[in-house]
Amino acid sequence: MSTKKKEDPRAIRSKKMFKNAVFSLLAENLEVSQLTVQKIANRAELNRATFYLHYEDISDLLRQIVHEIFDDLSMKIEPILHEKSILEQEQLITFLNYIYEYRKIFAVLVEKKGFKNHLFNLIKSTIETRRIARNIESTRDVVSVDIITSSLLGIIMWWIEDGIQYSSEYIAGQITSLYKRRHL
Repeated sequence: MSTKKKEDPRAIRSKKMFKNAVFSLLAENLEVSQLTVQKIANRAELNRATFYLHYEDISDLLRQIVHEIFDDLSMKIEPILHEKSILEQEQLITFLNYIYEYRKIFAVLVEKKGFKNHLFNLIKSTIETRRIARNIESTRDVVSVDIITSSLLGIIMWWIEDGIQYSSEYIAGQITSLYKRRHL
């Protein structure tokens, strides 16, 4: 029997409102350094006391948002991990759709070294796991996993910063055709 305490629905709603307030403020091109508890609380239509019930400070809120993003990304990647065939575009589109949905926050967070490193490691781990599932040895391939990961991360970063006019489907098609022979 699980002893994990269920979170209060009001707390879940408040946290979601704060998260959406941050997304909204960042979507207006507000710099992270310009975020204040008061601005976030006002946008969420909640008070500062409620903010401090859930978070120590803005850094804590952003850290929780980042953890949530990576948990969600991991769930989106899971179906891709053990697939033995060449990377399916539909799976890649699902992953890219998530990034597209949260592109404003990604555009801000990808500037942070820790976030970029974590995203790099997630993509790299995915590639390595897929290679193991498909019995592909890295030494057989001229292009290292690090180079493939860097180029994929570069494509994603370019897309969310400058190329957002392109759909997830288009970017997935470009990635798939670019890496068809690279054993993703």
